[in-house]
Amino acid sequence: MSLVGFDRLCKDADARKPRATVAVAGGDDPTVLQALREATDRGWIAPLVVGPEKEVRDAARSARVNLHGFTFHGADGDSVALAAVAHVREGRAALLMKGRISTPLLMRAVLDPAVGLRTARVICQVVFMEITRDRRRFLLADTGISVRPSLDQKADILRSAVEVAQALGADRPRVAIMAATETLNPAMPETLDAVELAARNAAGNLGGCVVQGPLSFDLAYAADAADRKRVSGEVVGAADVMVFPDLVSANLTVKAIMYTADCRFGGVLRGTSAPVVFMSRADTTATRLQSLALALRVLDKSPSREPGGS
Repeated sequence: MSLVGFDRLCKDADARKPRATVAVAGGDDPTVLQALREATDRGWIAPLVVGPEKEVRDAARSARVNLHGFTFHGADGDSVALAAVAHVREGRAALLMKGRISTPLLMRAVLDPAVGLRTARVICQVVFMEITRDRRRFLLADTGISVRPSLDQKADILRSAVEVAQALGADRPRVAIMAATETLNPAMPETLDAVELAARNAAGNLGGCVVQGPLSFDLAYAADAADRKRVSGEVVGAADVMVFPDLVSANLTVKAIMYTADCRFGGVLRGTSAPVVFMSRADTTATRLQSLALALRVLDKSPSREPGGS
């Protein structure tokens, strides 16, 4: 079964009850407020906006966003991230959303061993990409956190991405372990890791998915490339999940697609104790709304739903 798309995610979010409380770290941004307004009007969420309240209200006024139904927690500087994370950790919110705040500042709070959202899992960003022209949907990881993940960290990133794919309807996700070539090359350690990850899955150590690698992007994405290169396999041309060797390759790939393709996308952090809506400060209102819909699906499909859902 293929991954459901953003239209379905938004439709399901329209129907879900009760509202999920979302703690927003840094709400003084027009696109953040516009996305929160639409999600609130559609019955998805109850926003709890953390940040300098005057700046938030000024941003809302300039963007003509009605703040009815929003709750505020006044905070400045480093305390914004810590306060937003605390709302999630202490059960007053089900989701955390990155707003107008730097990634390092938010991640320091998320990773704080005493007050953050750490678990035993590797924290990673999973981006859901929908390419309109090709009717293709797939996940990319890790596109935002782990700079050079070890083999074991890659295995955990793979597990997290597979869990998101399963939440999106893929019973047995097809996972491509990405590299610049499909050929094993000792000079390219990522190709060795790809073979080992496929072997671990074949031995039943990852579970619930099909893993193939190393695969280049064209082979993971397009069936015609597989025909030309004479490469076969269940994942070739049909990857539901792409796991990248490092942050540079993942981030460059996802941003190249975002800015050059006819696509829709959204992102969420996994490995945390609750989903985190996590995208760039440059993203649009639509992308933030799509990321919220994705995070709500992940929340609803989690084995044990987090507190703060009403």
